[in-house]
Amino acid sequence: MGGHDPETLAFYEAQAEVYAAQGHVSRRLTNFLDQMPQGARILELGCGGGQDAEAMLARGFDVIPTDGSPALAAQAQARLGRPVRVMLFEDLDAQAEYDGVWAQASLLHAPASALPNILARVRRALKPGGRFEANFKAGDGEGRDSLGRYHNFPSRAALAAAYDAAGPWASVEITQSEGGGYDGVARTWLIVVAHTVA
Repeated sequence: MGGHDPETLAFYEAQAEVYAAQGHVSRRLTNFLDQMPQGARILELGCGGGQDAEAMLARGFDVIPTDGSPALAAQAQARLGRPVRVMLFEDLDAQAEYDGVWAQASLLHAPASALPNILARVRRALKPGGRFEANFKAGDGEGRDSLGRYHNFPSRAALAAAYDAAGPWASVEITQSEGGGYDGVARTWLIVVAHTVA
């Protein structure tokens, strides 16, 4: 499967316009941005329709939105009026470039076997003391939802192990909340906030 799932990417390619139109700004974004220095450089992994990137830009942050789906990247680019890079998770190759990395409902599609390597790439892309926030749908192992999208569905322990394998981090905090998703199914979400060593 490598670092991405082709069937999931095909879903977003086919549904890009509808998916982008139904997007909304994450309720966790304000808190994330409040922890960032003014004008911070932020990489967004899986920007979808660009709603979160738009909110970050409105607050004066230097945002680099990316998505693995060319069709979704085009939707976000139309919203933002600026280029959106088409990039798969496994193609991230930056070194100490970003103050923050924001991955809202995106890395949950990364193959479980590839997740530690992807997280290591994120860690290397962050500056010392950088902040990384991602969320995942909790479960007991990988599978597909009713729309055919792959999810890694990690347990808290499995997720902690993936971050540990990608380390070292200054801190990794995992909390949980209840919420829905694009498939309309209520699930437990695991929210991970990690900081690189300063």
